[in-house]
Amino acid sequence: MPRARLTPQSVTETGAALIDEIGFENLSMGLVAERLGVKTPALYKHVASQADLAHRIAVRAMADFADAIRDAIQGRAGSDALAAGAQAMRTYVREHPGQYAAGDAAARQAGPDDPIIPAVERVVASWAAMLRGYHLESSQEIHALRMLRSVLHGFSTLEAAGGFKFDASVDDSFTWIVDFLDRGLRDITTSSAPAG
Repeated sequence: MPRARLTPQSVTETGAALIDEIGFENLSMGLVAERLGVKTPALYKHVASQADLAHRIAVRAMADFADAIRDAIQGRAGSDALAAGAQAMRTYVREHPGQYAAGDAAARQAGPDDPIIPAVERVVASWAAMLRGYHLESSQEIHALRMLRSVLHGFSTLEAAGGFKFDASVDDSFTWIVDFLDRGLRDITTSSAPAG
């Protein structure tokens, strides 16, 4: 294998692709170096440590994740935006399980100046845009965002890990869940609307 031209970006991209194959928990500098056709010490000229590499992957993953949801919901509102955004999240997690895990882990540990924060804020903004068509009261928005994240994160990560074993269509279950969320959100909107 010819020696790769190393840059921080190429090392990060290789690490990102690798963890989608082997799992975030199995990331190692040795495996990344092997994939790039170099000796492990060569990587340290481009990333400071394995933790630095994992964090670079996480920042990249959250930015890509935010873009996927944003692109899916563009020009949509209400139930259409919810269904498209939910499917985009499910697809991203299924196709990039290692990167999603890296982003999720880093986001939970982030400090206020962490470069992952703007990417996470973009993800939250995309989720908020999914909900905009429901015209929720501001006091209900945070609860709706937490519900949305909990349900979609739970379903997507369970599916990516092979956690659904019953002999029933996972696609049908996902559609059922999104429809259930849609009905609940519409019900909240209706019940909180002023009479008249």
